[in-house]
Amino acid sequence: MIAMNNHLLTSSETRLSKMLKALGNPVRFQIMLTLAERQTCMTNEIVESTPLAQSTVSQHLKVLREAGLVVGEIEGPATCYCIDPAGVRWLKEEIEAWLPGCCAVDGLIKL
Repeated sequence: MIAMNNHLLTSSETRLSKMLKALGNPVRFQIMLTLAERQTCMTNEIVESTPLAQSTVSQHLKVLREAGLVVGEIEGPATCYCIDPAGVRWLKEEIEAWLPGCCAVDGLIKL
């Protein structure tokens, strides 16, 4: 647990924070968009979709993996990445629970 202003974050809150932080980086967000569009990608395909070096992309993939947003499977000399459906489902459920009643109802936005 992490202490914040006399409030200890639960393990779920810490996990949610880690996921949101990972998605808050524009490069990692773009990687997630690429994976969502293509379903799976080899590391080199992800590198080709960015202006970054392979080592930098690998570091971003590591952050996404540690946050529970992507999974990677080694295939020969490369790794094939895809979105972790369980992780994204968990993120969606946590956001919905964290922000209950904040979104559109019958086409109207509640303020």
